[in-house]
Amino acid sequence: MTTNPLNSTLLPSGETTGAAADDGVLRVATYNIHKGVRGIGPAKRLEIHNLGLGVEALDADLVFLQEVRRFHELEARRFQRTWFGWPEQPQAEFLAPEGYEVAYRTNAVTRGGEHGNALLSRWPIGDIGHYDVSDHRFEQRGLLHVPVRWQGMEVHAIVAHFGLIHASRVRQGERLAQFIEEKVPRGAPVVVAGDFNDWSEKLDQLICRCGLRRAMPPNGKRALTFPSRVPVFALDRVYTRGLRCVSTFVPRGTMWARMSDHLPLVAELQLDG
Repeated sequence: MTTNPLNSTLLPSGETTGAAADDGVLRVATYNIHKGVRGIGPAKRLEIHNLGLGVEALDADLVFLQEVRRFHELEARRFQRTWFGWPEQPQAEFLAPEGYEVAYRTNAVTRGGEHGNALLSRWPIGDIGHYDVSDHRFEQRGLLHVPVRWQGMEVHAIVAHFGLIHASRVRQGERLAQFIEEKVPRGAPVVVAGDFNDWSEKLDQLICRCGLRRAMPPNGKRALTFPSRVPVFALDRVYTRGLRCVSTFVPRGTMWARMSDHLPLVAELQLDG
């Protein structure tokens, strides 16, 4: 993968990239991209092209994406005459840097289109699975499960996007635990990342009961990602099993603030032991 010249402006000064990092480090990023569009009414604007530059600048081995469009007829018509236009490819494929493999599954079917979770992987991927964790008919939610072959072993990547109601999130956390118990081999490394919508910080204990731990830097400081202009909530998270967190950071700045209502979270992980 070629070096993105925007790394110097989109990422904090001095940060190493996944490509340049030690072979024993797995660099992961999670990002809710808000379907590639921001604003409302006449001020609505297409951000998917900027997001493509942003995803490349993250230079992560695994990119966990939420609110990814496969298609949307109305938005495609609306933006077809803009400077760059609505991409012909589904958003996951469009955002994937050169050489990355792509996994996508739909969570929600809406008027004129659909959206879901995606994983972009620098490493080879296996069979793609999807598990519906919708708690009621007004919110369609799912888990995207992708085995990734990294450093001679299989790491199980799970992209999550939990609901807006606390009781729903609790039940979705329980279903996540059930899914890992039933579908992931015991002892296999696991990375669960996404938008957990956990405004009140009440999910950690539940999620950690299934053997996961939240990826936190050594100082234990929470990574604030929402809202993107003035982040005060740590909604976007990474949980792991068999891997430990050595660092995290959240890119900030005007460009990141305009591309989505969330900021991305990046974590660097190493095998336990």
